Amino acid sequence: MLQKVVICGVDTSGLPKLSAEENDRLMKALKGGDRAAREKFIVGNMRLVLSLVKRFWAKNANADDVFQAGCVGLIKAIDHFDLKFNVKFSTYAVPMILGEIKRYLRDGNSLRVSRSIRDTAYRILKAREKIEAQDEEATIARIAEELELKEREVVYALDAISDPVSLYDPVYNKSGD
Repeated sequence: MLQKVVICGVDTSGLPKLSAEENDRLMKALKGGDRAAREKFIVGNMRLVLSLVKRFWAKNANADDVFQAGCVGLIKAIDHFDLKFNVKFSTYAVPMILGEIKRYLRDGNSLRVSRSIRDTAYRILKAREKIEAQDEEATIARIAEELELKEREVVYALDAISDPVSLYDPVYNKSGD
C-alpha cells in the first residue's frame, strides 16, 4: 500500500491502480478521442509520476512543482504515444516524465525560457566578452551589429535569462559607480 502523500492537493493514496488490460483499453479509447478515457488514464498513471518524483525529493525543489512537471511529461507521453510502438506505455512514458522533471530542475525556475532564446543569450554574452576584450564598449547596438541581430532581440534574450533583482539592491558597473 502506498503511504499517504498529499501533493498538489491530490491524496496519492487514493489514486486508482489500473490493470495492464485497463491501461490498454483506455489508451485505445483516448486515441479514438474519448475525453473521459483520457482523464481516467491520466489519473490512473499519476502513481507512475509519483514514483519518479520521489527520486528528486532530496534536490531542494518544491515537490508540488516537480510533481506538476512530471504530470506535464505524462501528458506529453500520452499525446505522443503510438499504439504501433509495441511497448508498454510506462516503458515509453518514464523517459519523457524524467525528461520534464530534469528540465524543470535544470532550468531552476518555473518560468520556461525556450532553448533558442537561451542559446541567443549565451551567444550575446560571448560576443560581449569578445568586444570588451578588444577594449571597446559592449553596447546593445555594438552586440547586435556583431551578431547580426536586431537590438530588441538582444535586449529580449538578455532579459529572458536575467534573474529578477530587488529594487533595494545596489547596482554597480565595472568601474564601481
